[in-house]
Amino acid sequence: MQSLLAAVAIAVGMGLALTPVVRRWAFKCGAVDRPNHRKVHRRTMPRMGGMAIYLSFLAAVLLTREITPQVAGLLAGGSLILLFGILDDTRGLSPRIKLAGQVAAALAVIPFGIKVEFLTNPFGGEMIDLGLLAIPMTVLWLVSVTNAVNLIDGLDGLAGGISSIAALTLAAVVWIDISDNGASPGQWDAVALALILTAAVIGFLRYNFYPARIFLGDSGSMFLGFSVAVLAVMGLAKGATFISVVVPMVVLGIPILDTFFAIVRRWSGRRPIFSPDKEHLHHRLMDLGLSHRQTVLSIYAVNLVLGLSAIVMTLSTPRQAVLLLLLLSTLVLLLANKIGVTGLKSRTSYLTHKNTSQRSSRL
Repeated sequence: MQSLLAAVAIAVGMGLALTPVVRRWAFKCGAVDRPNHRKVHRRTMPRMGGMAIYLSFLAAVLLTREITPQVAGLLAGGSLILLFGILDDTRGLSPRIKLAGQVAAALAVIPFGIKVEFLTNPFGGEMIDLGLLAIPMTVLWLVSVTNAVNLIDGLDGLAGGISSIAALTLAAVVWIDISDNGASPGQWDAVALALILTAAVIGFLRYNFYPARIFLGDSGSMFLGFSVAVLAVMGLAKGATFISVVVPMVVLGIPILDTFFAIVRRWSGRRPIFSPDKEHLHHRLMDLGLSHRQTVLSIYAVNLVLGLSAIVMTLSTPRQAVLLLLLLSTLVLLLANKIGVTGLKSRTSYLTHKNTSQRSSRL
């Protein structure tokens, strides 16, 4: 416990100390984010803040933790994803190269024993052994979450705060699982690394929360998304219940759903899936009149509710957990459509307006 407290203190302290250094370095090497019609900020900002988080996290882990195979796997994959993020922040990478880097980082953790080996049957019965599908399923999960956090990084402190809440929730859920069922390999590491990662982000948020003085950049958002996704596999994929598979998706509900709805609305609007827009959750909330700070805090609050729900699911019976999941899913879908994140509401309004115009022209 003392070593964990020391690790947390080191991560926070180094995050506070290193972020200004990285900020100055970002300006010197051209890692800057210039404003445009899609972005909220109105002045050139340094990015590559992920470097400060990574170095703080790395130092705390190396100085205080035993480097087990799974810890080494996270550090290896995290280092690779950070490298591609830095290249994107400084030089700009094509979507294909960035995706290739994410896949490479996901594949890098598998030899260290970090992989999704089974899916549990929600209707009861034995677990489904993925066999040869374990590797593609692991890559799909890691790449999906990495991109989800990357896409939601649109406001000061948003991606960092969401990732911290997700990491803390994972630590709590894994702790509960350990208390009930005993620890399986990697679970204690998952708890400790989640807390250390949160501490590193807290140190960085001192400079990243609104009004930000440095952005996460792709180096930061991809590193955070990848790390939280790996921690979910380390901590929860060994469980033997349906809820153990669902919990990571609930914990990371905001970025996952925001990405899913982005795909839905682009598909329904007959636009390329990877085309950018200003209809993400944070954009819609600001369109409704919330300030920058209020929008971020509102999304934090929703993420906290999802995190607490994940903890309640862990403590509930399977039937109660499934009922809570259905209730959450219904509320989220209704709220998302009300806000306009899904694009279905705006699509319906467009079609209604078009039909009305056509009737009027006939008259």
